[in-house]
Amino acid sequence: MARAPIARKLVLESRLEEVSRVEEAIIAAAQEHDYNGHDQFAIKLALEEALANAIKHGNQSDPQKQVIVEFKVDAKEFSITVSDQGGGFDPACVPDPTLDENLEKPFGRGVMLMNTYMNHISYSPKGNSVTMVRHRTVSDNGA
Repeated sequence: MARAPIARKLVLESRLEEVSRVEEAIIAAAQEHDYNGHDQFAIKLALEEALANAIKHGNQSDPQKQVIVEFKVDAKEFSITVSDQGGGFDPACVPDPTLDENLEKPFGRGVMLMNTYMNHISYSPKGNSVTMVRHRTVSDNGA
């Protein structure tokens, strides 16, 4: 029997200590819809990076500013939108962290990981909101 889709909105202060609460809710929803361990790892890693970027870069770690996480999950895909109250950024301007001249610089890795582990990434025009989609991996037996 198919499980009902889940849609939730979570609001958190711009504190890294808040991240685990969001991760727990996201992973519980993924488990409820039988996403495998690899999918759960990918979703959690991308979420951690998006939240860290929103808290540290978007909201400048200002606890008065909020980060909003909206997610939807069903049997086929998991969609997460992370929004902050910062000024936004242009993702095209993030340097490639794999280039030799950037290997020792501390930027760009989070965006790279999000792009690697999620099937689709899109940003709001302002650049203060990212939507990430992960398609559920179907096992060999069709489950």
